[in-house]
Amino acid sequence: MASKSRLLIQCLPRFSLTKSATNLYHSYTHPPPPGPFTPIETSILSAALPHIPSHGFTHTTLSLGAKDAGYVDASTNLFPKGAFSLVHYHLVTQRLGLAKHVEGLEKPNSNGKTMGTGGKVRALTWERLMGNREVIHRWQEALALMSQPSNIPTSISELSSLADEIWFLSGDTSVDTSWYTKRASLSTIYAATELFMTTDKSADYHETREFLDRRLKDVQTVGSAVGNVGQWVGFTAHAGLNVLRSKGVRI
Repeated sequence: MASKSRLLIQCLPRFSLTKSATNLYHSYTHPPPPGPFTPIETSILSAALPHIPSHGFTHTTLSLGAKDAGYVDASTNLFPKGAFSLVHYHLVTQRLGLAKHVEGLEKPNSNGKTMGTGGKVRALTWERLMGNREVIHRWQEALALMSQPSNIPTSISELSSLADEIWFLSGDTSVDTSWYTKRASLSTIYAATELFMTTDKSADYHETREFLDRRLKDVQTVGSAVGNVGQWVGFTAHAGLNVLRSKGVRI
């Protein structure tokens, strides 16, 4: 399991740094592409989500979702990737659900000041992590599925889309090379923090929050000194993995 999680993180630079037809990103001039799930698939997967805490990211959960949605057990054949479809659906719905939090971030604080872009990135990243709260005890199963060779491209593409979603919702409008570095670094920070969260037993995941804050601060400290995208991603990955190893995570 640990080696598979490390493989997923090591693949980050290759998949997340290139804008392409297969790597979705926000555009101010073009409408978003259609979602990856049909209405029937959405019906089954949405009905299956409540069963994940008890039955995990498994075929059993898929079957229960099909039953709850009014379909026969054979309808699970609609999902050639099996239980990974549950993971993929969770990733997509949690990412798209971030938009509902933006309005609250726009409100001024008691001093009359509104949150800056960096603060919004931090807040939205935390909101996404909290989206795993109910299934965190099952997330090692999800990571194992995401790390299977046939699922890695989709997993990395979704992680890249998450980083872009967070920056977009935070108001980022950069069009220079920082577009890549911001998303590459956030992808790596998020992946490391999510993995850290699976071992966090602290109240309200305050150790995970501290881990996230340290990684974001590290990037702010060295960002201006890093010469290229590869060095930037290498630094964030190295720093994150070192802390994870110190917590006993075998990666």
